[in-house]
This record gives sequence, C-alpha cells and structure tokens, in this order.
Amino acid sequence: MKKLFMVLVLICTAAATAPAQSAYDIKVMTPAVKSALDGRKSRFAELKTLKTRGVVGETNRGYVQALGGGADVQALVAAENKDRKLVYEAIVEQNKLGAAALATVETVFARVQRDKAEPGEKVQEPSGNWN
Repeated sequence: MKKLFMVLVLICTAAATAPAQSAYDIKVMTPAVKSALDGRKSRFAELKTLKTRGVVGETNRGYVQALGGGADVQALVAAENKDRKLVYEAIVEQNKLGAAALATVETVFARVQRDKAEPGEKVQEPSGNWN
C-alpha cells in the first residue's frame, strides 16, 4: 500500500508540475499511455480555466465533472476522464497491483487533486459534498 501511495504521489505531482514524460513512474510508456498523457497536457490550461470559473470540478473518485457549460465542456470532461482512467489502469497493471487497486488509485489521485485545488475551485469531498 505504501508503494502504491508513493507511485501515485509521484505521478500526480509530476502531472501538475513537470511536462517531461520521464517524471512519470510508468514502467512502459505504451503508445496509449503516451497519447493519454499528451491529451491531458494539451487540455490542462482549458481545464484549469473551467475549474477556476466553477464550470468543472474534481470528483472524489479522481475524475472531473461538468458542473455547467454546454456540449464543449462535456466533451472536454469526457476526454479528460477517458485519459485519466487509461493512466490509472496502466499504473495498476504495470505495478502489478491487482484489479481491486483501481479504486485506491482513483481515491489517492482525487485526494491529491483536492489538496492542490485553488481557492474557489469545486472539489467533491469523500462524503460526496461539493465545496
């Protein structure tokens, strides 16, 4: 469990601060994982703007949720969540954590996202309440 937590902290921190792919603790940079990470990087600024405006929030399961906006926001959220899930699944698979660990990966990522949220950004607490 400690190894899982450390892997996730490294990945979450790298996703927020370092564009270099080598910062990720992904054992095999498959084309799918690379594409997912590149997609997340390309959406980062727009997603940040939507979070600041309260149109998108971070859920307690490690994904983003549209809290307003139109079809364009829904499409951005769907793309981000698809890429996050792919990365989470790769972490589980490549670190041989077992399928049941996916929920733990999601929860740890959600906690990291919640902890680094800027004032005014919407985040869902473990209880399900939005702040």
